[in-house]
Amino acid sequence: MSKQPNILLFFTDMQRHDTIHALGNEVIRTPNLDRLVREGTAFTSCYSPSPVCIPARFAMHYGLYPFRTGLAENTRMPDDNGRSLPAALAELGYHCAAIGKCHFTPDKAAMRGFAERLIQEECCSDPDKDDYCRWLADKGADHDEPHGTRGEMYYVPQISLHPAAEHPSQWIGDRSIDFIRQRRANASDQPWFLFSSFIHPHPPFAPPKPWHKLYRSPDMPLPEVPQDAESLLVWVNHFQNRYKYRDQGIDDNLLRNMKAYYYATISFVDYQVGRVMAELAKHGELDNTVIVFASDHGEYLGDYDCFGKRGMHDASARVPLLVRYPRAFTADARCATATSLVDIFPTLINAAGGICAGRGLDGCDLAAIAAGKCQRRFVFSQYSNDNTALYMVADDRYKYVWSAGDQREFLFDRQVDPLERRNRSALSSLAEVKKTLKTALLQRLKDNQLDHAYVEKNGLLDWKANPRYDDSFRRDPDARLLFQDHHLHKICFPDGYQQD
Repeated sequence: MSKQPNILLFFTDMQRHDTIHALGNEVIRTPNLDRLVREGTAFTSCYSPSPVCIPARFAMHYGLYPFRTGLAENTRMPDDNGRSLPAALAELGYHCAAIGKCHFTPDKAAMRGFAERLIQEECCSDPDKDDYCRWLADKGADHDEPHGTRGEMYYVPQISLHPAAEHPSQWIGDRSIDFIRQRRANASDQPWFLFSSFIHPHPPFAPPKPWHKLYRSPDMPLPEVPQDAESLLVWVNHFQNRYKYRDQGIDDNLLRNMKAYYYATISFVDYQVGRVMAELAKHGELDNTVIVFASDHGEYLGDYDCFGKRGMHDASARVPLLVRYPRAFTADARCATATSLVDIFPTLINAAGGICAGRGLDGCDLAAIAAGKCQRRFVFSQYSNDNTALYMVADDRYKYVWSAGDQREFLFDRQVDPLERRNRSALSSLAEVKKTLKTALLQRLKDNQLDHAYVEKNGLLDWKANPRYDDSFRRDPDARLLFQDHHLHKICFPDGYQQD
């Protein structure tokens, strides 16, 4: 039997599918991701199982859709059942480690199958709870809001508090290189799995100097805003725009500056990917390492005049997915078959020499998908579990969405309308297409007993009529504005500037 490969999973937060130069973005610079595209297989129709952080990560970590986990919002994760991806790899003899954001809840320090972790999480300034903050504190550096100022500044581009050498993305790159060196120094044949997870490009968009000037705002393309953009929105878009302070008017210069800084944070992550890959190549380990690059969900970034995630448009729900492993994946290949983050679990288990049968996973091995050996047609996504939930089903060409909170359905033809400018759900010419996708989605809900979402009459499934989302807050321009300040201690002002 050949030597088990090492496994390196690069993961970003809130990175859109269309942010890789080699896959068609002529503006962004991603030479190392371009290398992964050139030397591996790019899965160009990958969807998040839930377009929000915690449920997307949980679905990938356990290989199950939210339909089955019950987690479809940024809330408490179910308890660890010992069946996570790192636990399964550990059974196959792997040493499993995580560096960076895991977003485990309620315990940010939980292991959930990993043998070791170095913690770097959002909204934490406490050196006692966060390894990155402790590292900054030991250096005498400012560790309060180390990922940028949120609250009212959440979508205001800003230069990082830290220079490149101390930036959170550089810390992930440095610690990942340290891990690889340490494993090699152990002179052990034990294979390893490293989850190298970056918080960026999650807002606030805060690249370090001089990366903040890698892109200049006037050179940035404006967002995609269809003529009838309002007709393509659902309740969650309005809700997010409000609490992210982005529904009081559009400033095109600000939007271009957002994109410039967003791209800069991605390029800085790309630089770290290249550094880690160079460390593997230096010692001849590159081709014996399965390298996967993916993200949890996207970012509207002004498309449809919207910001944030949670929606089912491609800007929010579609993510990059690249795999480099010469033994199993063709170089410089593109696979347009619909895929999901839940496919990563079986892919890595199979690459490690394990067997997925009997694990009850929802995904399919990406190598089999790329080779045309997986018969699955649809992938799914869900946001929220209540009566306002959003559900999505997609295949290689079409995407169907139901927004329970609006009691509206959407159908997008991904071939003739890749920018999703027109809702085709009412076209009689696509009635059978819509019926096929809608039925597949409703059947999946029924199979998983989500009976609050559907009704069945005379053997036919349809959507349950639910109360519509209450958007009365839109009449008050200050309602629902959110503060996301997470300070280590009470803010101290000079005498006379703050009353008790």
